[in-house]
Amino acid sequence: MATVIDDDQRRARLARRHLLGPAHRAASPEQVAEAVLVLHASDPATVFLSTAARAAGTGVAALERSLYQDRTLLRMHGMRRTLFVLPADVAPLVHSSTTRKVAVTERRRLLAFLAEGGWDADWLAGVEQRALAALASAGEASTKQLGDLVPELRESVLMSAGKPYEARQSVGSRLLVVLGMDGTIVRGRPVGGWTSGTHHWEPHRAPARLPVAEAQAELARRWLASYGPATVEDFKWWTGWGLREVRAALEACGAVPVTLAAGAGVALPGDLDPVEPPEPWAALLPALDPTPMGWQQRDWYLPTEHRAELFDRSGNIGPTVWWNGRVVGGWAQRAGGSLTWEALEPLDGAATAAVEAELDRLHGWLGDTRVTPRFRTPLERRLSAS
Repeated sequence: MATVIDDDQRRARLARRHLLGPAHRAASPEQVAEAVLVLHASDPATVFLSTAARAAGTGVAALERSLYQDRTLLRMHGMRRTLFVLPADVAPLVHSSTTRKVAVTERRRLLAFLAEGGWDADWLAGVEQRALAALASAGEASTKQLGDLVPELRESVLMSAGKPYEARQSVGSRLLVVLGMDGTIVRGRPVGGWTSGTHHWEPHRAPARLPVAEAQAELARRWLASYGPATVEDFKWWTGWGLREVRAALEACGAVPVTLAAGAGVALPGDLDPVEPPEPWAALLPALDPTPMGWQQRDWYLPTEHRAELFDRSGNIGPTVWWNGRVVGGWAQRAGGSLTWEALEPLDGAATAAVEAELDRLHGWLGDTRVTPRFRTPLERRLSAS
């Protein structure tokens, strides 16, 4: 008979493994990234705010050093074509299991895009070589700066002509993303502050190529160590892989069946015994944080009735307030810089005090910085305007 693991046990694991209980916080950005496996980076502020929520005394400078000097953390595309920040030793797993396949598709789309402008694969190959040579010589450059060095990158194609949303896209904006997926270049420092989404590009040695099945099995093992126990559907959603690949990876990493409140699940064989519940804890997590985005089936930590307020129309989650492993509300920053929050269910005095303490901690960490989530949700919009 499969081991039964209830929702309280899943929440206890989450608090410890995702470093959300105060007693379990990390001492470095690397420890944070290792704990959650990947940090969502579609919104650049998420990386910093997710780290701040889990690391004691770690500021912006420490994370920037990890990203741009030590290169212990890398920003790259991975599962579901999403941009992530991840530990350097995880990069070969993500690149070999997922990104290489995505890069093939994106290069094919790039060639179709170029054909609209009358350019072919030979033309692209020449532009690509000149762009890489220019970047190697410059050391780092923004997309605009590379366009000044290689004028072909400034060429553009009108997309969706005649539609209300028609727009011109440059060759450089498309090609550099593909080269990033290939692993030959990497995003460096932002053009502006840490909340900026525009980055310089730097030359990079592509991650080691591993056999796809080997990389997928190891990524599955690490995901279960951070996010398990979970359902097969959770892992399929998180990776974006086909069901056959998902099942093969879970089998190869030794996953065993368990019974969850949500139904049949899987866990690592060493993760079947109960874990000690943590001390009561509160957390303020940013939009697109890896914890609320870690599973497809979310009822065990995110009540259905809260979702309309906390998600945008595309399924992106906004800033959330947590109490003992459940999402109980949301938070926002007002235009003047102050932070506010709202509970979506009744909370007792201990919970309210713990949330207020986290609000003060985050306010002190932010200082004068203003952060607006890239993907706005109903509750965040309402609170920020209050």
